[in-house]
Amino acid sequence: MKIKVLALLTLSFVGFSCTDEDDNQVIVEEPQLIIKFKFDPTQVRLNNIGQPSTVAVGNAAQSPIFNSISAHYLEFTPNAMTQVGQGSVLYIGPSTTIGGANAIDFSQAKIVGEGEAFLSIPLKNLAPGSYEYVRCSLSYQNYNINVRASGSDYVGTLASFVGYNNYITTHSVAGNSFVVNDDKLQGYWAFAIPSVGYSASGQTPAGATTVPNPIATTSPIPSGSCLVTGKFANNFVVTGNETKNVEVQLSLSINNSFEWQEVNADGKFEPSAGENVVDMGLRGLIPSFRILN
Repeated sequence: MKIKVLALLTLSFVGFSCTDEDDNQVIVEEPQLIIKFKFDPTQVRLNNIGQPSTVAVGNAAQSPIFNSISAHYLEFTPNAMTQVGQGSVLYIGPSTTIGGANAIDFSQAKIVGEGEAFLSIPLKNLAPGSYEYVRCSLSYQNYNINVRASGSDYVGTLASFVGYNNYITTHSVAGNSFVVNDDKLQGYWAFAIPSVGYSASGQTPAGATTVPNPIATTSPIPSGSCLVTGKFANNFVVTGNETKNVEVQLSLSINNSFEWQEVNADGKFEPSAGENVVDMGLRGLIPSFRILN
């Protein structure tokens, strides 16, 4: 009997000791690199080579109210001579060939609003070094715009697909479903005015989407992509010994980023008058970073 009691006490002590050790273990989370978007209607409006740009003669434009965005590719590059893909590639979104050609799989796209984390990955995934530029391939935008029809003004919602190629099954804009089940090249859009039950879709001309790249002469981007390039004010330096999270904000210029060809020269978008969308590209990227406590 004494032996049994001693054995039970020994087992209990061992069990208690193991539990006590587990309870006192400290789980150390590795530092993260967090990517967020900002939409700025006052940020400088750039053209394809990163120079200040005005609205083309005969066109009109407005700064939309953004709801959400998605991206397909993210790369940090050391300098202006670094070619696309030769920097530190941090993210490539899902793609598919269901529609025939290789395309972004919109059904798997991560869509976020301003200030939401689009990406959170271990900081160690970014190779130690000094990074001067960020390249981000934007693929989807959803925003509100002002529209005029039959002399009345409305607010409509537009979904803009600016990725190089997009495989879309069914997508929704302000409660309106659009069945596609096919590839759509850069510039496909769908639009709805919920208050009057109106919806429509279309395609901007090939090559019309503005994609600012201030290092175009030394490091060009693929034709038809939306690989927007922006420069840090101060290089983003990674040593490999970081202990805190780092947040990188990608500030996108939406300064008159929605542009159309005027029929009635009144500065109001009137699709019923035959005014066509000619550009939905973002108008610049300014990356910045901060260390989080």
